Amino acid sequence: MSFGQKDTKDLPTMTDPNLRVELFTAGLNFPTGMVFLDNEKIMIIEKNSGKIKLVINGSLVNEPIIDLNVANMSERGLLGIASSEKNISDVNYKGKKQYNIFLFVTETDKKDGGNILGNRVYKYELIDDELINPKLLLDLPFLPGPSHNGGVIQIGKDNNLYIVVGDLNRKNNPSGNTLAENLNSTRNPDGRGGILFVDQNGEPVGEGILGNTSPINKYFGYGIRNSFGIGFDPITGNLWETENGSHFGDEINLIVPGFNGGWRQVLGLSELYDKFKEKKFDNQTLVTFNGNGKYKDPIFMWNDTIAPTAINFIESDKLGLEYQNDLVVGSVKQGRIFHFDLNENRTDLILRTPLADRIANHDTELQNVTFGRGFGIITDVETNPFDGYLYVLSADKNDGSIYRIMKN
Repeated sequence: MSFGQKDTKDLPTMTDPNLRVELFTAGLNFPTGMVFLDNEKIMIIEKNSGKIKLVINGSLVNEPIIDLNVANMSERGLLGIASSEKNISDVNYKGKKQYNIFLFVTETDKKDGGNILGNRVYKYELIDDELINPKLLLDLPFLPGPSHNGGVIQIGKDNNLYIVVGDLNRKNNPSGNTLAENLNSTRNPDGRGGILFVDQNGEPVGEGILGNTSPINKYFGYGIRNSFGIGFDPITGNLWETENGSHFGDEINLIVPGFNGGWRQVLGLSELYDKFKEKKFDNQTLVTFNGNGKYKDPIFMWNDTIAPTAINFIESDKLGLEYQNDLVVGSVKQGRIFHFDLNENRTDLILRTPLADRIANHDTELQNVTFGRGFGIITDVETNPFDGYLYVLSADKNDGSIYRIMKN
């Protein structure tokens, strides 16, 4: 399907009449992530098929670049992608832009089935539209699962990889509890329930924040339940995250080194959690890793779950100066995108009544922060660095799409 000849599916809508949405690409199979390679090419990953495809000038190339063996039950699959420009020393490629591609995949020993090998992070080289020379960077647990895998990868201003990993439904398997879940345990963290950070060769960064033994030395933050989104502020380099609650308490968090999200002792704002659980939250019961970890309440929470996913920033003025460098959050419920202004030092959101208490108690309170709706299951929101517009990835199982948000 070529650009400009899209199907007639209903388009999402924007609350700002000065903005419009167009269907950029259709025909994807549960896409979960995208990276922009140049002004023509977007690389897309598909969760359930394990296929990595190219979109060229809006047209989907059906033949995949590569087809990986994946387990795809529930929230397993091909879940994360990030890219960094590669230094090319080979004279045959001089002058060509080449990349390292980083992937998070629930890998199996057979095609889309078979025995699960693990949740794994790989580095590939992308040369002439081929993914070659895979290198295993991280081999992470996958049990009990099959939900709460996380998998989103981002590259920080420090050029390190940041990978969010959920608790893998460990609440249903208490024998596997670790200290990363703020529970009394003799087991050290094993790579689950946190935000990991490593260099682009998979090695720990520095001495480690929480400790100096592996894999504790790979944790940037912990106490994470089930996240589908991390993103870096283009101005400050600060890391932001979305967190899915259980029956309430979806969150937006500002992540600092040693961040403790509180799970499984607290969810959402601690003062509200007290009322929900009918017991007093005791900060002293949290695991601190000898004082290196510190609990922090979320910046914002939804009382009624909206299933937040991607979180990112509008990194251009193409939608208008009033939106430049603002925060956006995608969601599953009603396929909404939420928009937030940041304060002057960019460590907090500007929240006005009725959200000044940092809580959205019900949908009627979200009117002023709703940016758009009807995007389906939003899995990624990115500013295209080449045209400056905002692109939204929608993971419909039968007809996943890329939408482009533009100014009228």
